[in-house]
Amino acid sequence: MGVLATEQLTEFLSVVADRSDVPAAQHAAVVCTARALEADIAVLAVDGTVAAAVGFPPDQISAAELSAARTGLLRLAGVDYFVAHAPIGGDSPGVLVLGRREASFTAEEVCLLRGMTRVLELSLQALHIVESERKHAIENDRLIGSLQERERLLEQLSQIQRAIARRAPLTQILEAITAGACALLGVDGGALILLEYDDHTLASMISCNGLPSEVVAKLQRVPLPAFGVSGLAILGDEPVFVEDYCNSPIAIPEVTRNNLKSVMAVPVHENGTVVGCLTVGNFDERRWGPASREILTAFAEHVSLAITDAQTLEAMNQAFLDSLTGLASRALFMTRMESAFAASTTGRVAALFVDLDRFKVVNDSLGHAAGDLLLVGVAERIEGCLRDGDTAARLGGDEFAVLLPDVSGLDEVVPIAKRILEALREPFDLAGKETFVSSSIGIACSDNDGREAQELMVRADLAMYHAKKLGKDRYEIFEPAMQAAFQAGLQMEADLRRAVVRHEFELRYQPIVRLRTGEITGLEALVRWQHPERGIIPPLEFIPLAEETGMIVPIGEWVLREACRQAAVWNLKRDGRTLTVSVNLSAVQLDQGNLFELVSAALLDSGLPAHCLVIELTESLLVDHRPSTVRQLQEVKALGVRLAIDDFGTGYSSLAYLRRFPVDIIKIDKSFVDEVGDEPIAAALTLGIIQLGQALHLSTIAEGIEDLGQLTELTDGNCELGQGYYFAEPLTDLAMGDLLFPPG
Repeated sequence: MGVLATEQLTEFLSVVADRSDVPAAQHAAVVCTARALEADIAVLAVDGTVAAAVGFPPDQISAAELSAARTGLLRLAGVDYFVAHAPIGGDSPGVLVLGRREASFTAEEVCLLRGMTRVLELSLQALHIVESERKHAIENDRLIGSLQERERLLEQLSQIQRAIARRAPLTQILEAITAGACALLGVDGGALILLEYDDHTLASMISCNGLPSEVVAKLQRVPLPAFGVSGLAILGDEPVFVEDYCNSPIAIPEVTRNNLKSVMAVPVHENGTVVGCLTVGNFDERRWGPASREILTAFAEHVSLAITDAQTLEAMNQAFLDSLTGLASRALFMTRMESAFAASTTGRVAALFVDLDRFKVVNDSLGHAAGDLLLVGVAERIEGCLRDGDTAARLGGDEFAVLLPDVSGLDEVVPIAKRILEALREPFDLAGKETFVSSSIGIACSDNDGREAQELMVRADLAMYHAKKLGKDRYEIFEPAMQAAFQAGLQMEADLRRAVVRHEFELRYQPIVRLRTGEITGLEALVRWQHPERGIIPPLEFIPLAEETGMIVPIGEWVLREACRQAAVWNLKRDGRTLTVSVNLSAVQLDQGNLFELVSAALLDSGLPAHCLVIELTESLLVDHRPSTVRQLQEVKALGVRLAIDDFGTGYSSLAYLRRFPVDIIKIDKSFVDEVGDEPIAAALTLGIIQLGQALHLSTIAEGIEDLGQLTELTDGNCELGQGYYFAEPLTDLAMGDLLFPPG
C-alpha cells in the first residue's frame, strides 16, 4: 500500500498544481481522488455548496446530505454507498466525500484521502491568494506598469507550484520562495528558518536573501528562545512584527550588526504543526500593514506546500506504521480512534497519552542510536501491557499513545496505565549500558458525551501534562479543571510573548548598602512586568513560566543590557566611587551556552567596567550543573565579572561547590535575616555563614533587612553588606537616581 500510495499522491499533486484556477483544481482533485481510491462517487463541498462531483450529477446532491454521510453511509437515488470523508480547512472550509457501493474504505485509504485533501487545501489557498491579489489590483485601478510588475511577481507563486509538481529539489524551491517574498515585498533581506528534525527546540536558517554568509553560518542549531523574532514566531505560532528591531529585547546581535531596523516573521506549518517561519527585514523603518502580512503569509503557505509535499511523499511508505518501532503512526491511530467511536457498543472510548520523563537525558548522554534503541524497547513493553484489539502508536519523538476501544469505564483503563508505568520503570539494556527511565501518563475517557477523537486526545494530553507537573512517573485522569487551568496558562504565555515584543518589562533597583557606614555601594536589578490590563505582575507569577517557555532568555538578555547601561550612566556622575550592579541568571540562560558572548557584548555596549557587574546564581543551579556550567562561569570570571550565590542556605549548601565554582559573594537568604533578632538558632546559623564567608575570603550580603534590630545584629556579626526595605524598596530608575543624587 505504501509504494502505491506514494505514486497516487505524486500524481494527485501534479494534476492539482497544474491547474490555473480554483474550479479547475477542484474538479481535477475530485477526479484524481476517485480514481486513486476506486470510488464510485466523489463529491467536493466548499462553503456549504457542492463545488465538483464525479459519478453523480452535482445538482442532485446537497451539502446537508454530505454532512449526514459522515456517519459512514450515504443513500443517493435509492443506492447505498459506504463513504469516507476528509475535511478541508483554510479560508473556504469544506469536505471531500468518496463513496463505494461494494466495500467500505480501510483506515489506510482514509489516511491517503486526508493526505490528498491537505495538498488540495494548500493549493487552493495559493490560487485564492493569486486571484484575490489580481482582483484587488484591478479594482483599485492601479497603473498598468505597476499591475504588470505585480503580475510578474505573483507568477512566482505559480512557478513554485509547478516546481513542486516537477519534483524540483526542496532546497531550490525554498530558496526561490525566500527570494520571491523579498522581491514582492521590496525588503532588504529575508530568511527561512526551520526546526531541526532531531530536536524541535533548535532551529536553523535554511535559506536567505540579502544576509551575509557569516550570519547564516552562525544561525545554525540555535535554541528557539535565542532566535529573536523568528524564534518568537515559532514558539507562539503567530506572526510577529517589530518596527524598532535594534532596540528590541529579542534582537539577535549578529543581525543588529547588519543594521536591520524593521522585521516581520510569519510561522510555517506542516500538516497543521508549526515547523519554522519566514522572516523579512528592512534597513529603514517600515510599518508592516495588512497587505505586507498577507503577502508574506502567502509565501509561508508555499513553504508549507513544499514541505508537505516532500515530507508526505518521503513518509508515505511509513504512513501507516512508524518506521522505527513498528507501532501505528499518528494518522492511522487517529483513524482507528474515529472508527472506535463509530463502532463502540458501550459508547465509551479511552485514550492514554504516554510521554517518557528522561528521554532527552539519554539522547544527550548516550547518543541518538541509544535513544532509538530505547524507543524500540518502550514500544515493545507498551504493547505487552495491552489487551487484544487495543492499538499502540508512536506519535513522534518520545510520545506514545494507546487506544482502548469499547471500555466499560475507568476501572478497566487504570490497570493498563499502571502496567505501563511498572513496565517502563524496569531498566533497559542499551548496548550494554543499563539505563532507567520513567513515564508520565494521561488518561481520558469519552464518558458517553459524544466527544470526537481529537478532543479525546487533547484531554489525554492535558492529563499527561498535569502528571508531569505533579512530579512525573505517575498517571493522572483528565478533569475539566485541567482544561481551564491550561487555558489560563496559555493566555499568560501568549501575553508574556507579546510583552517581550512590546517592551512591557521594567527594571527596579534596590540599593546594596555597607552596613557600618550606610554607604550605597551597589544595586540589584529586579525585573517587573507592567501588564497593560493587569498592572504590575509579581515575578513569582511570570518568572517560572518564562523559564518553562524559554522566554527568560530574551528577557534575561534585556535585563543584563539595560542594567549595565543604567549603571554606567550613574557611575559617570559618581566621581570615581563606582557602583556595582547585580543581575540574576537563570539556569535556562546558562543552557544556551553563550554566556561569555552576552556578557562581553553588554559590557562593551554600555562601557561598564567588568568589575562593576555581579552575576547572581542560585544554589540549585550550581548543584544541578552541567559540565559546561563551570567552563562558562570561569570564562565570565576571566573578564573581571564577580559571581554571587543568591539565597544561600536555602538549597543544597555545600563547601564542595564553594570550592569548585569561582564565587566572590554569598547572599544570606531573607529567611535567616527575618529571625536573626528573635531566634538564637537562626542567629547562630547566620553568624556561621558570615564566618564561613570570611574564612573563604568571600563578601557577605544579608537580604531582606527590614528593621534596626536586624541591622544591629548583622553589623555586630561583621556582615559586610545588606539590602532590604529598611534602606529602600526596589525603585524605578528615576527614583533611584534621586536617591543617589539628591536634588539641590
